[in-house]
Amino acid sequence: MWKYTTLEMDMNKTLVDKFKKYSKIGGSLFIILGLIGIFFPTFMTFGTLVFVSYLMLFAGISAGALTWISNRNDWTGWLKSFILVAVAAYMIFYPMQGVATLGLLFSIYFFMDAFTGLGLTFSANEQKHKWIWLLNAVTSFALAVIFLIGWPFSSLWLVGFFVGVSLFFDGIALLVGGSFLNALEEKK
Repeated sequence: MWKYTTLEMDMNKTLVDKFKKYSKIGGSLFIILGLIGIFFPTFMTFGTLVFVSYLMLFAGISAGALTWISNRNDWTGWLKSFILVAVAAYMIFYPMQGVATLGLLFSIYFFMDAFTGLGLTFSANEQKHKWIWLLNAVTSFALAVIFLIGWPFSSLWLVGFFVGVSLFFDGIALLVGGSFLNALEEKK
């Protein structure tokens, strides 16, 4: 992401300007949501559970409709739709088990976020703000490991707390990324 030269950034001026603007807005929102998750983890856990459950339900119904329209004999399309709807219903009707399932999924997400953050760190060669991506990666990795140690018994508060911490650091990383682009533009 940071390997762009100033010539490439000039060519993509509109894109860079939008990123600067929306990184500040998104970063601020992520920080606020992160603080809510940190101070009210159970609320964030159930909010996340409801969001993910209904998103999966919508995806399953959409996949079923698409399979119906495109190829009614496609058993893999029907299987995908069935699995998405079944898991969503399971999480909606059995929220405590859904929280444990969601916790395991978020642990996987935190591992992936850590590796992505490391990738951004290594691509930010000689940039003064690359430490924030490294901090984000290390934080996400630590959250994933801590979560796996206490899973599934502490899922009720850990999901919301860890989502909050991750959103908080992602928000800081977005704000720093926008500032980095401002500083790059001022150097010209």
